[in-house]
Amino acid sequence: MSSLLEVKAIHVNYGDAPALKGVSLQVGEREIVSMVGSNGAGKTTTINSISGVLRPISGEIFYRGEAINRIPAHQIVSRGLVQVPEGRRLFSHMTVLKNLYMGSYNQTARKDREETLESVLQILPVLKERQDQIAWTLSGGEQQMLAIGRGLMSKPQLLMLDEPSLGLAPMMVKTVFQLLKEINTQGMAILLVEQDVQHALSLSRRGYVIENGRTTLEGTGDFLLKHEDLKKSYLGL
Repeated sequence: MSSLLEVKAIHVNYGDAPALKGVSLQVGEREIVSMVGSNGAGKTTTINSISGVLRPISGEIFYRGEAINRIPAHQIVSRGLVQVPEGRRLFSHMTVLKNLYMGSYNQTARKDREETLESVLQILPVLKERQDQIAWTLSGGEQQMLAIGRGLMSKPQLLMLDEPSLGLAPMMVKTVFQLLKEINTQGMAILLVEQDVQHALSLSRRGYVIENGRTTLEGTGDFLLKHEDLKKSYLGL
């Protein structure tokens, strides 16, 4: 398997306090990989470091063989590595359509914006129905769909999602994970940060458990779901 993303032993501090203490992971072409762990374990810090929002004090992050941990976040997006942040972070007083257009601000995405929009609205027909609606008036599930759609407008090759199921009703959680499966079947790699361990690892080819800023366990989704420590800690079994 060729490596699309490779994170090598990154360390990140918040002030003097260490947040990541040598996290490593890989995502291959067309692969779904999950990071799971408890609140405060370092999952969001890891994904923000990959996106360029945070800077590791040591370690390396490679995307398609190129070190990206020293380049600006907007250049990382232009290379095809896009994050859908926790909490959706929509432009709440703008329409659905304008929110989608905001995802295509980089030069690579802008030139194909209308073609990409058509594809996104085919995958997410609810957004087509709501395209003139103000974002804050959408339901929680529709807002999450909009956040994912905005990410897709950036034309990613690797889509990173931070807690996409957070705050959603169980039926909508199933819908979101089905959407991610569909996106992946079209050839896009996905890195998923999720507290819903069962859904995340069932969807993923591989996964990593992050605890106290470290990678403590890794393996296939099936292996991790059957692992006794993980079952006791996260599945209540």
